[in-house]
Amino acid sequence: DLQSTAFLLRKRWTLYSVTPLYKFSDAHLRNYARLLSAFIAAEKQKGLAVEIGIELDIKVAVSSLPDLKGSDQDHAAILVQLLSRSPASSKSSEDKLIWSGWFCCVSGDGFPENLPEDFTCLPLFLANGAETYTSIVGSWFQKTFDCYFRRLAISPLSLSWMAAMWTGCKMGKTASAIELIFSVPSLPQPLDISYAIHPEDAKALWDTVQKTPGEITQEEVDIFMDCLYSHFHRHFKIHLSATKLVKVSTSIASAHCEGTIKFLQSQYLTGVLMLLTELAISQIQ
Repeated sequence: DLQSTAFLLRKRWTLYSVTPLYKFSDAHLRNYARLLSAFIAAEKQKGLAVEIGIELDIKVAVSSLPDLKGSDQDHAAILVQLLSRSPASSKSSEDKLIWSGWFCCVSGDGFPENLPEDFTCLPLFLANGAETYTSIVGSWFQKTFDCYFRRLAISPLSLSWMAAMWTGCKMGKTASAIELIFSVPSLPQPLDISYAIHPEDAKALWDTVQKTPGEITQEEVDIFMDCLYSHFHRHFKIHLSATKLVKVSTSIASAHCEGTIKFLQSQYLTGVLMLLTELAISQIQ
C-alpha cells in the first residue's frame, strides 16, 4: 500500500541496528505509548515521577505498519511518533509531529535461527527528529525490552552496491542523475568531489556489466565502479580509487556513510529496506 507509507519518503532518517526485543507484544502498543509518554515527561522534569494517564504536552503514538514486510515470517514494522501541542492551543487543534521512529525487519528470514519465542526480531531502527528524543525513546526501549541500539554506518563497499543496484532499477522519465560524493583523505581542509552521471548512461553501462538480470555479484559491482573511475580519470586525471565514497544519490534513494538515508520512491521502499535490514543484522551478529 503506497499511500500508507508515503509519509516515510523524502525525510532524512538516521539508521540504527537493534538487538532482539524481550517480551515485546503487538497487543500492548497503546499501553507502551502511555508508558513512554510518562517516561518522556519524567525525563523533561529531570527524573521526577509523572502519573501515567494525565494530559501531557508531548503525546506518544505507537502503531503497526503491516505493509512493511518482506515475507510472512517478518514481524510487522512498529511506528513510534511524538506529537506536541502548545499550552495556548485549543483542544480542537491538531497535534504537531515533532519526532518519528520505526522498527522493521524486511526479509530478515533466519535471523537468528534459534531465537526464543519471548524475543521479537526488529533489527533495523530509523529515526527522524531531534537526537534528544531519539536518545530518550531509545533509552526507554532498552530498559523495557532489554535490547541495545547502535548507530548503523554504511561502508563505501555497501554504498557502491547501492549505486549499482539502484542504477539498474527502471525509472523511465522520472529518473534523475546518479551522484557519487567522494571524500579526499589526508588534506588540511576537507575536500569532497561530486561525480554526476546521466541516468541513461549509467543504466547503459550497468546493462553491459550485469550478466544475469535480477542477480548481482561483487565482481559486477567492482567492474561498474572501475569503469566510472576510469572515465573520471580520463577527463580530470584524478584517481577516485584513492578517495572514499561517502554518499550515493539516485532516483531510488540517497544514502550517506554516516548512516542516514532518504527514500524517494515508494515502489522500491521494501527493496531498500531489505538491504538495510541485512546491514543491521550483520552488525548485530
